[in-house]
Amino acid sequence: MQSVPAGLAPPRTSPSGRLPFALHASVLIALLAASSAPTPLYPHYQAQWQLSSLDITVVFSAYALALLIALLTTGTLSAHVGRRPVLLGALAVQVASMSLFATAGGLTTLIGARVLQGIATGAATSAAGAALLDLEDPARPGRAALANSIAPVTGMAAGVLAATLMVRFAPVPTITLYAALIVVFAAQAIALVSTSETVRRRPGALRSTRPHLALPPAAARTLLLNGAGVVAVWALGGFYSSLGPGFTRLISPGGPEYAGGMVFFTLTAVAAPTVYFTRRMRADVSALLGGCAVIPAAVLTLGALHLADSVLLFAGAALAGFGFGAVSQGALRAVVDSVPAREKGGTLASYYVLSYLAMSLPAIGAGALAAGFGLRAAALVHAGCVAVLATVAVTTLTASLRSRRRAPSPDTRSRSRSRPATSNYTSASPDTPAPDISVLATHDR
Repeated sequence: MQSVPAGLAPPRTSPSGRLPFALHASVLIALLAASSAPTPLYPHYQAQWQLSSLDITVVFSAYALALLIALLTTGTLSAHVGRRPVLLGALAVQVASMSLFATAGGLTTLIGARVLQGIATGAATSAAGAALLDLEDPARPGRAALANSIAPVTGMAAGVLAATLMVRFAPVPTITLYAALIVVFAAQAIALVSTSETVRRRPGALRSTRPHLALPPAAARTLLLNGAGVVAVWALGGFYSSLGPGFTRLISPGGPEYAGGMVFFTLTAVAAPTVYFTRRMRADVSALLGGCAVIPAAVLTLGALHLADSVLLFAGAALAGFGFGAVSQGALRAVVDSVPAREKGGTLASYYVLSYLAMSLPAIGAGALAAGFGLRAAALVHAGCVAVLATVAVTTLTASLRSRRRAPSPDTRSRSRSRPATSNYTSASPDTPAPDISVLATHDR
């Protein structure tokens, strides 16, 4: 029998209640809320410090790239030292990041705050997500995957909304917002101290910090199948998060300052319920429907730019939100469900690596295009590339669904081989499974 190291509680074999699960989900929500909170403040920073569109995308991408580095180095660390130590350390770094934001006096400090924020979020995302998987209730399968899908978009929506309200009503939003987040993170750290650890400590912690991707072959195949759709929706999210406020001013120059944040809020506010309502849909069907929504979303974005129509802009953001929610939920569920429990944590980190690469690199490219050729040209190129990626995703997933429908099940093949060659069998026996008559049939994975 394996012993438990001193000072560490034995792992849970079953959930002991809803509170630990809710706490870890709230950590994910708060982290992603903090990540999107600066979006409505970007116009303020641009006006105060004379920043360009490229500067803003560099600030945004500094967070995403730091998060990627954290995922690559700490993605499996919590499996060796425990979820709780990694989360507590990450929350401490996040508090330092919020303090830098509150006292920022220029571009350099802003980038430094975003880098710290990315490190904290990357480390905590994989640890909190893996803890949710550890706390999976056998009576409610799929709850952890659902929480890992819905918490990020819920957090981003909450962060943008809170920041937008503070821009509109708070006297000093660049301080008040981050002070409130410091209080939230401190309270979560205190609550985590009293929770039990969910994994046993095991050797290899230092070796696990070498940059690597823990992606088993089955998960790699599933991620490759869904990759184009994942890149499309996260690239669209990155554009709205970094350049959304400036893009909104370009379309509606006379609109209120907080309208730029509301565009990204629209995307995330639609994405969150989409994740919930598509949770029982087959994962590949959910990803397919989301990819189909991204194409008209890109068209509406281009139409809004051409006609200077803010209604089309918000309609495109809403469709993009549906696509984001359906694709991210379906792809994440398919990837995580393709591997055994011991490999889920590393697989989850690898999924986030692809997601945040897709969110950051296209945003940097769009910022560079905006600096050289203007925001209009950058938006045209970005929306066109997203539409192409979504088309590839739809084509790939449709082909996969068709091949799955044509392929006979193993039971059917074994029965057909066991029948005599001279049999004129024409009717199904009572124990023969009914054929799959629709790819839209849903089940709870």
